[in-house]
Amino acid sequence: MIAIIDYGAGNLRSVEKALEYLGFKAKITSDPKEILNSDKMILPGVGAFGVCMESIKNARLDDCIREAIAHNKPFFGICLGLQLLFDESDESPGAEGLSIFEGGNKRISASEGLKIPHMGWNSITYDKSCPVFDGIGDEPYMYFVHSYHIAPNDESIVCAHTEYGAKIPVAVHKNNIFATQFHPEKSGDTGLVILKNFGSL
Repeated sequence: MIAIIDYGAGNLRSVEKALEYLGFKAKITSDPKEILNSDKMILPGVGAFGVCMESIKNARLDDCIREAIAHNKPFFGICLGLQLLFDESDESPGAEGLSIFEGGNKRISASEGLKIPHMGWNSITYDKSCPVFDGIGDEPYMYFVHSYHIAPNDESIVCAHTEYGAKIPVAVHKNNIFATQFHPEKSGDTGLVILKNFGSL
């Protein structure tokens, strides 16, 4: 069973429907025991960094997520679920993230002609050794909605980039942890390949 972690953020049902379409058993849950007993877990995210971290802490899910990751349970973060893995964000000064990785989140630079938030389809370049990207082709287009991007202290965890005024990191992979700034559940057939690869780990 794949646990979809529910902490009051939106976009949970679309992730669940995508997984069920692919033939995986998925369950939206805020129960730490169910999450710890699941085979894999997904942390979606839509909203502000500080508000969502507060919701996670109030639901006592922060320690649960850290424990499950520490026990090598496959983890997939989506959009804000990627950003929350870091220490902090310019979006919510003073708010503490999950601190799975060192670093923060920076606001996308507002270059001339670029809209913030970055919303829509952009191609990515990626590390072909990352297992969740197997079979997605060269420079596939993925769907984004974000105003901030990760700024990890350790660049070696970054496994994908996109161009939006500048080259920005949009995915990480380390051991059992995978996370993307883009929404695979909203990225058509290519996104479904990524979710299928994760579900098949």
